[in-house]
Amino acid sequence: MTDTKAATDDASLKAAVLAAALPDAVFDGFTDALLAKAGKSAGLDQAELTRLFPDGPLSLIEYYSVQADEEMEARLAQIDLAAMKIRSRISAAVLARLSVLKPHKEAARRAGATLSLPTHAALGARLMYRSVDAMWRAVGDTSTDFNFYTKRGILAGVYGSTLVRWFNDASEDESATTEFLAARIENVMQFEKFKAQAKKALANFPAFGDWAKPKEK
Repeated sequence: MTDTKAATDDASLKAAVLAAALPDAVFDGFTDALLAKAGKSAGLDQAELTRLFPDGPLSLIEYYSVQADEEMEARLAQIDLAAMKIRSRISAAVLARLSVLKPHKEAARRAGATLSLPTHAALGARLMYRSVDAMWRAVGDTSTDFNFYTKRGILAGVYGSTLVRWFNDASEDESATTEFLAARIENVMQFEKFKAQAKKALANFPAFGDWAKPKEK
């Protein structure tokens, strides 16, 4: 078996396990029992299941998140993002990822609850970074300087808070989530505008070192 074929087969098996797990995750959460049951449904023995998901349920959650990122990117690729303003692009990216999670919203909530535990904080942070990085790249960000990290940090705050709001949004059209997201993005845009204005104003001030220099007599 070639490496390519093996990778393809593994991807299909992991997808089958995830598909079997998501409906039951609503009730059971992401547990060893859930993974074992899903693996059995997908026709895997314990050795295969351990190989594909070495960290057990956490590996399953990681795979779920990565798959959601990839599907989000695929959906964004179908949108003419170049014609949008940056705030609209970011809104589209966040909403696209939520739309990927929506068919199994309660399972996504259970995954989020698991990642929120202190013992899983490192994985949660890594998956959050991967998601917001994928969003920025999908909407055309090409920054390589300090702004690269600033943008991702800001979007992590926006997406994270919006995700929590979405989990608690029981409305059919989820308009409350859309409004919440728009408000968070507006807050960021106003802050960026303030920073730009402050930078421009401070450019007219003498350097700090100049203030300390003694005046010539």
